[in-house]
Amino acid sequence: MPQPPRRPFQPQKGRKPGPPPSGNKPSSKDRGWDPVAAWYDKLVGEAGSDYHQNVILPAALRILDPQPGESVLDICCGQGVLVRPLLEAKIGKFTGVDASPRLIESAKSRHAADPRVSLIVADACEPGQWADGKNDAATCIMAVHDVPDITGLFTNVAKSLKPGGRAVMVFMHPCFRIPRKTHWGWDADQKIQYRRLDSYATPLEIPITTHPGKGTGEQTHFHHRPLADLLTAMGKGGLAVTACEELYSHRRSQASGPFSKAEHAAAEEFPMFIALKAVRL
Repeated sequence: MPQPPRRPFQPQKGRKPGPPPSGNKPSSKDRGWDPVAAWYDKLVGEAGSDYHQNVILPAALRILDPQPGESVLDICCGQGVLVRPLLEAKIGKFTGVDASPRLIESAKSRHAADPRVSLIVADACEPGQWADGKNDAATCIMAVHDVPDITGLFTNVAKSLKPGGRAVMVFMHPCFRIPRKTHWGWDADQKIQYRRLDSYATPLEIPITTHPGKGTGEQTHFHHRPLADLLTAMGKGGLAVTACEELYSHRRSQASGPFSKAEHAAAEEFPMFIALKAVRL
């Protein structure tokens, strides 16, 4: 397949993150997950989805390396997929924070009887007493792209930690997985599966319909930000990145032939998630 001529590279100058779509300071209270809590609880459950179990949680726990007796805060904890594995690592205290009362209730129904577990309804982007500088470590799993005020989130992550405390955040890879803006494609001439990006540099708020077949209208909002914006917001919040891992899908086609081979190759080349480890400055 002939390739179009390449344009000379021109460095981008001084691009600044765009304002929130509303023009006002965003608030995660406007994007509550209560209306979709039952759906999300069924989808993820206590142990996590297929991706949680095979990719996301193993990476998060390995990078976090929780130690016996530590105090760990899970921000945007949902129904508590990290509670059991962290308790099995013999941490001393687990605190979960989420803005959805219904998701916190789901977590309490499973774990409230354990004296090591504390579960709090709170906006992760707003100041709160839970961000008290007493935690050895913090996590934020698959939620960075869900909150509208990313600097507020990272500021609270930093404030929740002891000096030098560490945080691990896992979220969809902003370079390769943007809802409605990234797609798989097939090049029949070269027999390769490729990843197509329709947009990247522009911050976006993308509505996600959670029950597309039911027509009931429940939505959440996905907030895409370029990687540079995310890293800059972490620094503004008081965090310094010390490690990064790009995480790839574990799923493989069970078919055979050229398409299956190309699908396997693409799955090993394009990461679907990213994990960042940071320390409080």
